[in-house]
Amino acid sequence: MHTKTVSALSNALRAKTVSATELSQLFLARIRASTHNAFLHVDEALTLAQAKEADKRIAKGNAHRLTGIPVAHKDIFVTRHWRTTAASNMLANYTSPFDATVVEKLSAAGMVTLGKLNCDEFAMGSSNENSFFGPVKNPWDTAAVTGGSSGGSAAAVAARLTPASTATDTGGSIRQPAALCGATGIKPTYGRVSRYGMIAYASSLDQAGPIAKTAEDCALLLTDMSGFDTRDATSIDRPAEDFTRQLDAPLTGLRIGVPREYFGEGLADEVAVSVQQALAEYEKRGAKLVDISLANTAFCIPAYYVIAPAEASSNLSRFDGVRYGHRAENYTDLQDMYRKTRTEGFGEEVKRRILIGTYVLSHGYYDAYYVQAQKIRRRIARDFMAAFSQCDVVMGPVSPTVAWNIGDKTDDPVANYLGDIYTLSANLAGLPAMSVPCGWGRAENHARRPVGLQIIGNYFEESRILNVAHQYQNVTDWHLQAPEQDAP
Repeated sequence: MHTKTVSALSNALRAKTVSATELSQLFLARIRASTHNAFLHVDEALTLAQAKEADKRIAKGNAHRLTGIPVAHKDIFVTRHWRTTAASNMLANYTSPFDATVVEKLSAAGMVTLGKLNCDEFAMGSSNENSFFGPVKNPWDTAAVTGGSSGGSAAAVAARLTPASTATDTGGSIRQPAALCGATGIKPTYGRVSRYGMIAYASSLDQAGPIAKTAEDCALLLTDMSGFDTRDATSIDRPAEDFTRQLDAPLTGLRIGVPREYFGEGLADEVAVSVQQALAEYEKRGAKLVDISLANTAFCIPAYYVIAPAEASSNLSRFDGVRYGHRAENYTDLQDMYRKTRTEGFGEEVKRRILIGTYVLSHGYYDAYYVQAQKIRRRIARDFMAAFSQCDVVMGPVSPTVAWNIGDKTDDPVANYLGDIYTLSANLAGLPAMSVPCGWGRAENHARRPVGLQIIGNYFEESRILNVAHQYQNVTDWHLQAPEQDAP
């Protein structure tokens, strides 16, 4: 049962060949035995109580298609009963008095929470090595990183510790870990999913989405995660959608834009080969490849690493030891308390980004850095609008390499940042994008490691990119392969 998709488990629950309680017990046992460091907080009694309620709902015949399906939440979403730490010492023992909208919506559908998942501290990172609670280990090779910041969310799905998970994507933090762990993940259009109760990193970039085994599973979860929320000023008021409705549409006539900037220097050969093979498969299915240019791709990293830290500097100012979270024990006055609390509570990467953000927002530098970065952001969005006049979707690699080894880039944060070169633009433009497994590569003297294919769509065209991904997964099995120790 642990290898089945959300869709298959939903059918099994409705056919009553398995109960929600039995499913939860199965996954809780796997979590107990896991050595991946994917989970930060598990409360089996709470999980089984939810499962029992789901079984009652199923027995009464008023179950939703997700009722009884286990799910785990990235520890960026606040939860009433499970701790919410943002993987930081600053919030190491914090429990929220309310649920994030994403958690609330999936709970209303009857999904059963397994626990909270490890991530980079305050979602800042590309490898999940920045967690106060230690790095998550890649299920395909425990020497490798999982990608970040949603490394726990991707690893838990890949290791079959949960059928699906929630995640967040600020600069690629759903797609990159999904690619490096061999899972499927989607970042929807900015504003499609409520950010209420999602601990903010960069408010104009953060967006929530699901990670699962298949595009169909992601479509099922995204349907219930999405929707207008009056509590979130960035939430977009649009009619509800069923993202599964176009999954079976044929690909004939589909125009796939292939950016030449995504296949140049820096892209590993094994990644390029896997992505090109995937593109060839689409051609067999009736799609047409279109050469396009996203000319400002090279400026994504400098623009992002001005805008995101600037917003982080503002958002994280609330963690000062006064209202909640960590407070230094010994201090002389209020300023000393602030300084010591934030020094002790935040990790090195978070402090680095706060300092950068404060600098670029300071008098004399705001116009030189922040305003210029916003101008580049608009140019990046215009590049995509021009591209979508020639094509229906854009495709390319998610990451320039397969997963690297834990510790390899710890002393070189810029090398970590370069891993986001292909994902940042979708966040800067606010576009929907996803990652699907498409092959394998190898790090030197190590086991095979997954490669991901990125699919980027126009605004609010999640159904289209999910359809494009689903049709690919109908004729390939990369997404169904499991690490040897986690296979049936």
